[in-house]
Amino acid sequence: MLAPLRSLDFMPSPVPDRPGLLIRDPFRFSDATLIVPPALIHCLEYFDGAHTELDLREHLVRLTGDVEVSALVRHLAETLSQAGFLQDEAFLRRKERAERDFAEAPRRAPSHAGSGYPDTPADLQKTFVEYLNGAGGANSTHGPVLGIAAPHVSPFGGVESYRAAYSALTPADADRTFVVLGTSHYGPPDRIGLTRKPFATPFGETVTDTGIVDRLATAAGEGALMEDYCHAVEHSIEFQIVFLQHLFGPGIRIVPILCGSYGRSLHRGETPESDDRVRRALGALGELAAREGHRLLWVLGVDMAHMGQRYGDSLSAKAAQGEMEAVALRDRARIQRIEQGDAQGFWELVGENGDDDLKWCGSAPIYAFLRAVSQARGKLLHYQQWNIDEASVVSFAGVRFHSS
Repeated sequence: MLAPLRSLDFMPSPVPDRPGLLIRDPFRFSDATLIVPPALIHCLEYFDGAHTELDLREHLVRLTGDVEVSALVRHLAETLSQAGFLQDEAFLRRKERAERDFAEAPRRAPSHAGSGYPDTPADLQKTFVEYLNGAGGANSTHGPVLGIAAPHVSPFGGVESYRAAYSALTPADADRTFVVLGTSHYGPPDRIGLTRKPFATPFGETVTDTGIVDRLATAAGEGALMEDYCHAVEHSIEFQIVFLQHLFGPGIRIVPILCGSYGRSLHRGETPESDDRVRRALGALGELAAREGHRLLWVLGVDMAHMGQRYGDSLSAKAAQGEMEAVALRDRARIQRIEQGDAQGFWELVGENGDDDLKWCGSAPIYAFLRAVSQARGKLLHYQQWNIDEASVVSFAGVRFHSS
């Protein structure tokens, strides 16, 4: 039996003289990038754990008209295996090594410096001064800020919403502990992912409140994963850390938490906490919020709708045009529930069509926050849509939270 392909990123090749399908590993267990020529793309369907080498050989004979395809079969299988793209023994060894290295590392190294933001302190400072353009200083008429929601899209794409969210913070917030709830794009569903590691960026190294992390891990039980490897590659928290460090200095105190998807509850028509693991995790977050009060400032790294061809839709999406105008209305209806602190109502809108057809990747952190911090009420500061490519759009917003 041919080993199955792992969960990978697939996209059209961006290299003009090398057409085909580009494959890379979002988990970064492998740093390889492969471009499969157009003629061989359908061969990947045979790496599903249900087909044999003989099945692939027969396909290639039909494709090429040549019975001598054994070498091509071996080359394709070996190339995918050596790249770490198959669920085989070679990959399992690679995965165990990467997870062990992360667990043993003294800090969480910057994963997106040089791609999502500049990798030198001087360039980073200059860029973020331009991004925020004076953000940080206006006091809320509702009292101390309880939290903010900002995008986790690349900062250059969501700069207006980032600026709006971070403008809600003041110098007085520097001494608070920032609980950063980020979308876990790669982790298991119905879990929170924790780490005791400080986060390093070109600005310097944070301080992670390991006491809070340990109490969360104990209270959440099976609802939490400690030293979750997904932290090593995830951007939804890292981008927030850089913005916070820019405003308050590198040594901020943080509690980094990744929130896995609650998609299973949508399929079952239930609330997320119908799963005991989610219930325990949300309970642990609620206890934390009640115990620490305004010593904490909650930061949500969340994007909203994902529409267009990149995300499996037939439409060619254009920001704020055509069908995306209707998406904006539905986004705003959900945001209104968030402003009201209505977790149940928010989740009903997420699942109103039996599944989240808007593909809000930030729905789990938002729901977790609304359940854990029940007194939170929000105010939309900025909403926008952004073409991540010519046919695909991501929406996001800047939101401020205060106590009811």
